[in-house]
Amino acid sequence: MSNPNIINVSSIVGNVSSFLVSSTASPFTTAIANNPASSNKIYKINSIIVANVSASACNVTINLYPQDDLAGTATAIASTVSVPAYASLIVLDRTTTMYLLEDKSLGIVAGTANAVTVTTSWDEMS
Repeated sequence: MSNPNIINVSSIVGNVSSFLVSSTASPFTTAIANNPASSNKIYKINSIIVANVSASACNVTINLYPQDDLAGTATAIASTVSVPAYASLIVLDRTTTMYLLEDKSLGIVAGTANAVTVTTSWDEMS
């Protein structure tokens, strides 16, 4: 497992993912981004936006995992943040980007099923 030198990347591919968080089975976490071990890639996470699409507030947590596939002990990036009804939360944007190295993953936990969507954009560098 080695992360590529980002000065010498040969490819930068933009990605976006957006979906409804449909489960809350504790301690169920839904993957936002997953960088497998030995991928020879670094993901530059440009933005994470959580939108509450329900009529009630919903708590959300965004976690960084030390292994891919949401394995290992999570570290919270945003912990139990209440997103008001029909409002959005910008967890990361271009002013606060982060790198997701090989064998790491990001996940979301929502307090209410089908209440929030999460949109993530990232650059995949190799």
